[in-house]
Amino acid sequence: MNRTWTTLLTASLMSLTIHAHASTLLVGSYTDGASQGIYRYLFDDKAGRIDPTPQQVVKSVNPSWLVLSADQRQLFVVNETPGGHASSFSVSTKGEIKPLNQVATQGDEPTHASLSRDQRYLFVANYAVKPDPGGSLVVIPVARDGKLKAVVQQARHKASGVNPERQAGAHVHSLVLSPDGQHVYACDLGADKVFIYRYDGASVDKPLSPAIPASVALPPGSGPRHLLFDAKGQHAYLTLEMSGEVVMFDVEDAALLERQRLPLTEQQDAAAKAAGGLHLSADGRFLYVSNRGTANEILVFAVGKNDGQLTFVQRRSVEGDHPREFALDPSGNFLLVANQKSNQIVVMRRDLLTGELGETVQTMTQDAPSDLKFID
Repeated sequence: MNRTWTTLLTASLMSLTIHAHASTLLVGSYTDGASQGIYRYLFDDKAGRIDPTPQQVVKSVNPSWLVLSADQRQLFVVNETPGGHASSFSVSTKGEIKPLNQVATQGDEPTHASLSRDQRYLFVANYAVKPDPGGSLVVIPVARDGKLKAVVQQARHKASGVNPERQAGAHVHSLVLSPDGQHVYACDLGADKVFIYRYDGASVDKPLSPAIPASVALPPGSGPRHLLFDAKGQHAYLTLEMSGEVVMFDVEDAALLERQRLPLTEQQDAAAKAAGGLHLSADGRFLYVSNRGTANEILVFAVGKNDGQLTFVQRRSVEGDHPREFALDPSGNFLLVANQKSNQIVVMRRDLLTGELGETVQTMTQDAPSDLKFID
């Protein structure tokens, strides 16, 4: 057998092996450089490796955050640009992505979105770099065919002004639903608050209204970023970007009651404090939190079975720069990190029993990755 045929046979066998244990991985990215938008890869959940040849590349401008519908047949993204947009796509049973439509978000630099539990509305967080008019949250109806309609509701918050450079205006960084779908929580980095809204899917023009209480205040200058609930909705966890901390709350009648606040770094330099994403393991036993800046780490915490409180387990380098987001694969055996500024996705092995992150299995070049989502 000549060398050409041997090479082709080896490549074919590798492809068959990957397909046999493959999950679909979607990667959102920033397109200011070489990236073209959304990338669809195969991920081998046995070996913990991404096939570096994408199955599909979908052109889209700065699709920095990805949202899948409950049946995973629709994909929504925010296009993080001045004069922001949200885009809708269909996803076939084979994972093929096709564009449906795009609408304006009536704000700048949208960074996050989530779907209502009934799949009728997309909630979008307009971060807005410039303080005037600042950030906002908007409500976008979703038609039955998956296409987006024009914004029907917008809300703005008052900035805290504690940090004159970063908090002169409101900066809504994320919008998260409670597990029961009855409330939406808006993390506003510029206001140092998490705002709480009641959701009423029957209200066409105004699905969101302020809850009681309407907000929870965080320490001045702390900059709340991302919020996460446990499966039962009894506890919640929040990253404070500017102070580099993680907060644990009890949840009572939609209110967030702070029970614990832990630093993500022992360094006092503000450059080392840049808390990012956070995710729970599927069994709820471990919480993973990213800290960017000069630290560039993933921290692992054990979660108390009854009280939800956090106990430090591990601090692990991401072996790159600016872990914008990360994800646990469907098997739970691997954690993937999107290192935005070093243009790479790093795959780490994960111990299911201890929660600890082990060896680096793969480092794959990917220009400016910003979000990772798996299709089961």
